[in-house]
Amino acid sequence: MSAPSAPTRVVPAPPAPLEVQEPELDESVGTDRPWLVIVWNDPVNLMSYVVYVLQKLFAYSREKATRLMLEVHHDGKAVVSDGSREKAEADVARLHAHGLWATMEHSA
Repeated sequence: MSAPSAPTRVVPAPPAPLEVQEPELDESVGTDRPWLVIVWNDPVNLMSYVVYVLQKLFAYSREKATRLMLEVHHDGKAVVSDGSREKAEADVARLHAHGLWATMEHSA
């Protein structure tokens, strides 16, 4: 009787090398675009109240707050602040808490 033979071990062939394409990189150095906070015209709030809120929330002078309020009144909207996304979200929430219509968007 002959000795039992060892089981045959099958070694898989190594996988074919993968061709990896490097992603295209934008070599330009860009800065983070700020977020803009926009107050919209509404039929509810008095002009004097809008001036008051802008002074209170953003510490604007009466002249600057009045100019922004007039821009809202005549053009339908005005950018009242800008900054990081977190700051813009907080500003919009504070404006909403004071009854003003406000949104945020990326600057162009």
